[in-house]
Amino acid sequence: MGPTQGRGQRGLVSDINVTPLVDVMLVLLIIFMVTAPMMTQGLDVDLPETTAKSLRQDDEPLIVTIDKDSKISLGKTEVNQAILFQELSKKNETEKKEPIYLKADKDVAYGVVVSIMADIKTAGFDKLGMITKPADNVK
Repeated sequence: MGPTQGRGQRGLVSDINVTPLVDVMLVLLIIFMVTAPMMTQGLDVDLPETTAKSLRQDDEPLIVTIDKDSKISLGKTEVNQAILFQELSKKNETEKKEPIYLKADKDVAYGVVVSIMADIKTAGFDKLGMITKPADNVK
């Protein structure tokens, strides 16, 4: 029935009931386990390999991505080449002095990559870098 004191009278229970807390924690655990894989999104780009060492970055750089279907993305936003040029031209002078990186799939036509590089330079960015994948075997 319940705890009693001496002559059959019920007393106050001073224990904490943790069953609801455990139920809530299990529900939250299941929600996080289901939603965590959905939070990682990105573009599938097969980068060319190189033997150069990677550079350290302090803040998030501006990245232009070209995937294997020649789709262009500025950051995480998909754009076409004309909009890319317009968006890059809108940047202020201090942003144009920061480095910009080009991440192109190795199967993209050379002409497309050179055309995008020309647009980036024409928009006023002088520090253009390429993102590559390190080579597995060094010769």
